Amino acid sequence: MSLGLGVALPSGAQTDKAAGGVAATAGNARNAVYAERFRTVCAACHGGDGRSEMAGTPVLAGQHSLYAITQLFLFREGRRSNEAMVGLAKQMKDADLRGFSDFIGTLAPVPAPAPAMPLDAARMKRGQVLAQEHKCVFCHGAELDGGQGVPRIGGQKEDYVLMTLQGYKSGERPAYTRAMPEALSQVPTADLDLLAYYVANFSSK
Repeated sequence: MSLGLGVALPSGAQTDKAAGGVAATAGNARNAVYAERFRTVCAACHGGDGRSEMAGTPVLAGQHSLYAITQLFLFREGRRSNEAMVGLAKQMKDADLRGFSDFIGTLAPVPAPAPAMPLDAARMKRGQVLAQEHKCVFCHGAELDGGQGVPRIGGQKEDYVLMTLQGYKSGERPAYTRAMPEALSQVPTADLDLLAYYVANFSSK
């Protein structure tokens, strides 16, 4: 087929393009369905934009879809213990895991609200040293924004970060790789709150 400019498309290119357009349209339609389901099922706890101030509830805004689907799978299989999430995830088919996680992957990062008190510069500095010493930035990145199956942790809520670190260190929270338990085995328990404080208040600005 000619473009009218003396350039011919490869055989089958038009078909591939059409198929890609159909797939994109289907993907958009599915995203719209799960956007609505997110609003009705998830937003009450996690916030409509993926960030709420409910204690112990993680920020989903800016999170990666591969990480999200892994966590939903662990909840569905009962390998993570949270009564509300396990109850929801057990009802999900594989397509639901993919649909919710793909939608979560579209949520833009939402900055944390300004802290009520000025940041403690000494604690931030100590937390930064710990994050570098224990190679947090090696997996989570210099901007703590993760990628693929590695979660964004910069700006995550402090209480949730601390609870997560404690869970990995004690073994209460299952890890799908050895990276977190091995890294945290070298971190004194007393330093976990410094890491949580630093991560929660981290800003790339």
